[in-house]
Amino acid sequence: MSNKTSVAVIGLGAMGLPISTNLAKAGFPTQGWNRSAAPRELAAAGGVSTPDSLSDIDARVVLVTLPDLPQLVELLGAGLQSALKPGDYLVVMSTVSPVEIVKFAAAQKERGVIVVDAPMSGGELGAQNATLSIMVGGEEKDFDALKPIFDVLGKTIILLGPVGAGQLTKAANQIVVAINLAAIGEAVTLSRRAGLDASKVLEIFAGGLANSAVLQLRRPKIEAMDFPAGGKSKFLLKDLHFALDAADSSGTKLPVTDLVTQLYAQLIEFGDGEMDHSAIIREIERLSN
Repeated sequence: MSNKTSVAVIGLGAMGLPISTNLAKAGFPTQGWNRSAAPRELAAAGGVSTPDSLSDIDARVVLVTLPDLPQLVELLGAGLQSALKPGDYLVVMSTVSPVEIVKFAAAQKERGVIVVDAPMSGGELGAQNATLSIMVGGEEKDFDALKPIFDVLGKTIILLGPVGAGQLTKAANQIVVAINLAAIGEAVTLSRRAGLDASKVLEIFAGGLANSAVLQLRRPKIEAMDFPAGGKSKFLLKDLHFALDAADSSGTKLPVTDLVTQLYAQLIEFGDGEMDHSAIIREIERLSN
């Protein structure tokens, strides 16, 4: 596909808005749809056309950045399905169930719509800077067709297998993120309660084997104990449940993931679900009191 291919982005949130404006800047005729008006206005300022109705969308490739599959199914019934023509691509960039996306793709195939799953890693900053890692599940010919679009959005773009493979990889990615954040939270809590300066301890981590992208990106929030939403804790819990469901379907045991999932569930029960997922340290501190 060339940059003359029409693209639509459904969901102009923290990820969808910069994705849409980056595509427009790259020369793709880009449409964007969102329930609320403010994100549509920001997208329009970035060169994105914003049809009022889902049924008015006219694009060869539709990228979806909604929270989960149920929201997508709802919008399909509200007009998006009628806008999709046989041969169009429906690219699910949200993090959804690896099991359910396969069923969803089969149902859309009967209508002639090609579903590709392409969840992302890299967060809001990665979306803004077009440095996302994109994990793709689909047929090779479809991956090749969509690659010019993905190249505008990210730096690491890999076809991992058939539909569902991208979501399974994202679930595995989220296991690493969640366990890493919990480990940092435990280490910092231990250090603080022993009277150490957490910023100095984290500096040591950053200079050695304990360093990670998770530490680098979330270190300022952990040091300040201030957790404005980036990747929301409630969404990471959702992703961990997807990982556990996929593990159940393959007979795989994930003992550490089980424990970290319980920690995030407790964090959210306490009312911290809207906070950034690095707020897991708050639950670890509560358990220590």
